[in-house]
Order: sequence, then C-alpha cells, then structure tokens
Amino acid sequence: MDTDTAEGPQLVLQGKFADAATRAACSQDSPPADDEGVIRIPVRMVDQIRKACDAAEAAGPQL
Repeated sequence: MDTDTAEGPQLVLQGKFADAATRAACSQDSPPADDEGVIRIPVRMVDQIRKACDAAEAAGPQL
C-alpha cells in the first residue's frame, strides 16, 4: 500500500510481465496508458490481494 501519492492511497502489485501475445490481447479490450503495463499474477496470490483490498477499503479515507 502506498499512501503517499497525489491521487490518494494506492495498492501496489508485483507480478511477472505478460508476454507479447497477452499484452496484445489485453490492449484490444483496454489499451494501457503510457504509464501502465500488463502483468501476470499467480492464482495463489488472489487471497493475499483480496485481503489487501479489503484492508484498504476498510481503512478508507483515513489512509
């Protein structure tokens, strides 16, 4: 969690960069902005991400 951003608190994720075919497929649906990228996150991380999202949502504006 990064709480020191101009846009407000943000969840920071780390994953493996997606291959060219995956990036192309994702770009068809939603082209990434110049400062965005497509990453892969292992399914085993879903529970951890869910917990982080729940904690961020519960903390709300006080972050």
